[in-house]
Amino acid sequence: MSKSHASFEIDLKRVREDARRNLEQGPVTPGYGADRETVLKLLNDSLATELVCVLRYKRHYFMAKGIESESVAAEFLEHATEEEQHADMLAARIVQLGGEPDFSPAHLVEHSHSEYKEGKDLHDMIRENLIAERIAIESYRAIIHYLGDSDTTTRRIFEEILAVEEEHADDMTDLLDSGK
Repeated sequence: MSKSHASFEIDLKRVREDARRNLEQGPVTPGYGADRETVLKLLNDSLATELVCVLRYKRHYFMAKGIESESVAAEFLEHATEEEQHADMLAARIVQLGGEPDFSPAHLVEHSHSEYKEGKDLHDMIRENLIAERIAIESYRAIIHYLGDSDTTTRRIFEEILAVEEEHADDMTDLLDSGK
């Protein structure tokens, strides 16, 4: 019988017994297939990435100057807000998995995938944000691939964040293309 037509059965007695063991592990049940320590490191490194992005976008928001700066600054602020939401999602997942989110300023640059580049003018700021978004996109794609089906909840969080990062990169590309 092909896999798609195989019957589905679940051993409820075993599931119920397993659910009663190791209650301190919360949502991490015996069926969790990922290496939890690796996933926690990936989450914390991604948290650092998002926080560095928040800080860079906020600086760019306040430092944007020039004839086209008002609309670009508004875009920077919107992206900063969305990056902060990503950081919150990642921190919440870290706690769910029994870890501790690392918000230490001393660790942010060290663990972030992207760099903190200030940019000397509006064009340079847009360019630096696009570079950072492209780094996040590639990093998150690799994490999604690594997670596969071993931690579908974390994978879905990264997929959701990835979609927004792709929108951010598209926005920055449009701003560069428009000559702002």
